[in-house]
Order: sequence, then structure tokens, then C-alpha cells
Amino acid sequence: MADGTMTATFLAVIGGASLLAVTARRLRPSDRLPSLEGWALADRSLGPVWTWFLLGGTIFTAYTFTAVPGLAYGNGAAAFFAVPYTVIVCPLAFVLLSRLWTVARAHGYVTVADFVRGRYGSPPLALVVALTGILATMPYLALQLLGIRAVLTAGGVYPRGAAGDLVMVALFAGLAVATYRHGLRAPAVISALKAVAVFVSLTAVTWLVLERLGGPGAVFDGAARRLGGPALALSPAQQPAYATLALGSALALMMYPHVLTAGFAADGPRTLRKVSVALPAWTGLLALFGVLGFAALAAGVRAPEGGAEAAVPMLVDRLMPGPLAGLVFGAITVGALVPAAVMSIAAATGFVRNVYVEYVHPTATPKRQVRIAKAVSLIAKAGAVAFVFGLRDQDAINLQLLGGVWILQIFPAVAVGLYTARLHPRALLAGWAVGMASGTFLVVREGFSSIVGLGSGALEIYAGLAALVLNLIVASAGTAVLERLGVPRGADLTDLPSRLTVGRRPETGANQQ
Repeated sequence: MADGTMTATFLAVIGGASLLAVTARRLRPSDRLPSLEGWALADRSLGPVWTWFLLGGTIFTAYTFTAVPGLAYGNGAAAFFAVPYTVIVCPLAFVLLSRLWTVARAHGYVTVADFVRGRYGSPPLALVVALTGILATMPYLALQLLGIRAVLTAGGVYPRGAAGDLVMVALFAGLAVATYRHGLRAPAVISALKAVAVFVSLTAVTWLVLERLGGPGAVFDGAARRLGGPALALSPAQQPAYATLALGSALALMMYPHVLTAGFAADGPRTLRKVSVALPAWTGLLALFGVLGFAALAAGVRAPEGGAEAAVPMLVDRLMPGPLAGLVFGAITVGALVPAAVMSIAAATGFVRNVYVEYVHPTATPKRQVRIAKAVSLIAKAGAVAFVFGLRDQDAINLQLLGGVWILQIFPAVAVGLYTARLHPRALLAGWAVGMASGTFLVVREGFSSIVGLGSGALEIYAGLAALVLNLIVASAGTAVLERLGVPRGADLTDLPSRLTVGRRPETGANQQ
């Protein structure tokens, strides 16, 4: 059971997040009319500091901070694929996010499906991009709740039974109200508390753990004895899976609607480039969480069967004083609230812009669009809570693994489309369908493992990357066939070059104003 100081510190952190959410209204310009851009993107007004808080807090979720050390606890060195994965994200964000922002600002795009609609003149392609994003986001949103529950249960802060369920509902009810009223500004201000709490608490925990266990050498030696020496290093057979998982996960992350929404909220491409350079600070934080997974092994922590993500919370509960343990649990809980809020906003915005307005109510006023988006964001949060209470934890994890494979299949339409419109929209649709089907088949065939064997199984790679290769092959071959048949394509409204060009192109949009 949690002691009083731990609970008091935990509640203080949660209370601080709630108070910050209330102050989000101060970030709202008073002279602007309600608009979806204002609610979902904070009027594209966030400077470098706020964008760094929000983008980092959105990318590095609470589930990531528990899953990586849990994987290190159970599987050793393979868990550290998350470090190069998040390092690769930084140059991708530097190049892709800044260019996407420029096009989106110039044409008033709010979602990435808006960009696809304008780039290819294809409503069906924009629709599948939007629906894929929503489909991939929902289980990811549910995992934030699972991360909270696993951490708090391990620390003895989460009551059993109905009382615990009410705690979860209360946490998300507060988040839902703040997001409903203030949109993206609510998670933006909470992300500042998340950053401070996570950086301070993890630094203190790492220092105390290393001191109590006898230093880094003792931690790695103890982990090696529990896992077996080779588990602390990759074998040659593991290296292709490690490399492709890092690369594929980075490409997929840049396609998630919540990441793109956080990026679109910046006040310009220069801000995004500055933030991309500073994002590795969050990666260092993630690496320390991974080391704590080894520390849990060295300390003799015994996580429950199938619950390795509880290893670090159990370590914190065992070794840390109450106030510091409460700070850690509070930081991880707040760490879930930020991405959960952004995910619900991104899913709601994608539905309104690319489903509701496109197919249901084309003449919807900006005020009505905001009203519908607010309602959908509430439904998304309620659905995530119901999902967690109604299904097994493994179901959400399996669906999130599939979500990563699915979201990667919009990469050709979005990222490749930023540099060339050569690919035909109908070919991109065919490639997307092949990628979705093949990726799902590979993951399900392997028992919901994202690593699949090719040929005789000697070569193991990330299933999402294999599906993406098939996707690109079909899109390229289909484009050649459709061009030979003279099948017309939609009009390109983005002012971007229609073919891939070499060298830097002058920016459009805000930087030319």
C-alpha cells in the first residue's frame, strides 16, 4: 500500500496539472472567432519553448516510459531500439514537419489528410489517410490509460475494483473538460509540468538507484546474471530486426495524427527546426528509463507474469522515499494525459475535416465544426476508457502493434507526396490496400509480433517496413500502368513541384508574408 507522503505528492502533481489546464485560456487570443484551427492547433501560435514541451510530451508517452524499461527487464538489449528510433525521428521532424507546416499554413490545412486532398485532388485517398490515422490512434489512446493503471497499481496508489475504475474515470473527466473548453492549449500547458516532473524525478531516481545498487557496473552485472550475458548485447541475428524496427517505427511515428497536430500548432517552420534539434533531450530521458529496467533486474524485482512494464514502478516503490516515489508516479500519470489529450483532438479534427465536412455537411460553419470536434473528442476519450475496462490489456497492445503497421502505409501519400506528385492517387490507394492487408497478415500470422521472419525465417525484420516496401512497389508499378493507359489524375493545389527536385526550394506561406 502507498504511504501518506507518496499519495500526497502524487495528488499534488495531479492537482498542479489540473490548475495548469485551467490557465490554458490565457493562451487564447481574445479577438479571434471560434475556429477549428484555433481549437485544434492553438491558432498555430506556439513558439519554440511551448512547441518543445508539447511535441516532446506528445511523442514520449507514458506507455513508452513504461514499455521500454519493461522490455529491457524481459528481453535485454533489444529494448534499446527505442533510442535510435527516437533519434531518427529528429531529422525526420526537421525536414518533414517544417515542410508540411509551410504547405498547411499557406493553404489553411488543419490535418494531413487535407494536404493529401489538395496534393492529389483525390477525396478517396484523403479519406483513407484520415480513417487510417483515426484507426491507428484509438488503441494508442487506450494504452495511455493502461500505462497509468499499470504504474499506479504497481506503486499501490491505484485502488482495486470499482474504486480504481472511478479514479481512472475522474482523471480522464478532468482532462476531457479542459480539452473540451481549451482544445490543444490544455495539453500544451500541462506538457510543461510533464517535462519538469519527468526530468526532475527521473534524474533523482537514476542517481539514487545507481548509488544504492553500487554504480553502473553493479547494475549491468546484476542484470547480466538474471538475463544471461548475451542478452545485454545484440546477437548478429537480432541486428536486422533491431535496425528495421528502429527505422520503421520512426517513419510511422511521423505519420501519427497526434504528432502532426502538435507540429502544426507551431508558429512557423523555423520553430519546428529549432525544436527538432532539441528533441534528443527527451531521447536521453528514454534511455535512462531503459537502464532502470536493468536496475530492476539487478535489484531482484519480480514483476508479475506478463506484466514486465510494472518492473520499474515496483523498483521505485521499493527503493525510493515516499515523496520521490509519488513524484515519479504523478509524472508518469501526467505523462499519459498530455498525449491522450492530443490524440483525442487529432482524431476528432480528422473526423470533422475529412469525413463530416467532406461527406456529411460541406457547408458547416467554423463554429459548428468546432462544436462537432469537441463532441467527437469526448466520445474518443469515453471510448478509450470503455475499451480499457471492457477488453484485456493484451488486446489493446495487439491493436497498437497493428496500428503502427497501419499508419506506416500512408507514408507514400504524405511524405513522398511532399516532394513529388508523380505517384498516381489510384496507384497510391492500391499500394495502401496491399500494405494494410500484407502488414496485418504478417503481424497476425506471427501471433501479434511486429517482427516477422522472411523466407526460411533466417532474416527477421519489422513487419511494417516489409509492408511499406510492398506498398511502394505497387504504387510505383500502378502509376506506370495508369500513365500508359492515360488515366487522368486530380488537380494539384499545393504549389509544390510535381516531381522530385534536388536542392533547397524557397519556403512558401508564413515566411514569405
